[in-house]
Amino acid sequence: MRRTARPLTGTALAVAAAALAAAPAYGAPTGDVEVTPASVVPGGQVTLRTAACGDGGTATGDASAVGAGSLSLAPGPHEQDATGRFRVPPSAQPGTYEITATCTGNGRRITGDLVVTLTSEGRQVHPRGSVKTGVGGALGPDPVQTAAGVAALAVAAAGGTWLLHRRARGDGI
Repeated sequence: MRRTARPLTGTALAVAAAALAAAPAYGAPTGDVEVTPASVVPGGQVTLRTAACGDGGTATGDASAVGAGSLSLAPGPHEQDATGRFRVPPSAQPGTYEITATCTGNGRRITGDLVVTLTSEGRQVHPRGSVKTGVGGALGPDPVQTAAGVAALAVAAAGGTWLLHRRARGDGI
């Protein structure tokens, strides 16, 4: 059984690799809506472009998922592409939204994804403040409380040392 399993496993892996190599690469097919930029902050402007409606074709876009309503896509600088723009509302919540368009001539429905984030890709956000993880982070960096904690630990250490010293001498504890 073991001698048969190895060649079969190798054959299965070779077939799977060939199937993956022959499959189209992952990404938006040429017939879908190209959303530029793919990631935007609330209040930002987004451009939709598609070649799915044919040369000189128009489309009606629907960005109501993100709260922007409908828009029209008309032939742009490249005659084969229909282009439209909309602004993401400032009240938009972070997440991934599906933007759709329907070609006027052939009725084809096409989609694209828009990601709304709280920060732009070029700007890095640095963390501020302490981590709120319970009592340790909730007390904050108060110098009086820190001194009281250190004093309590010192008293406990001195008392423990004194008791161990008495016990070692045999004073009855």
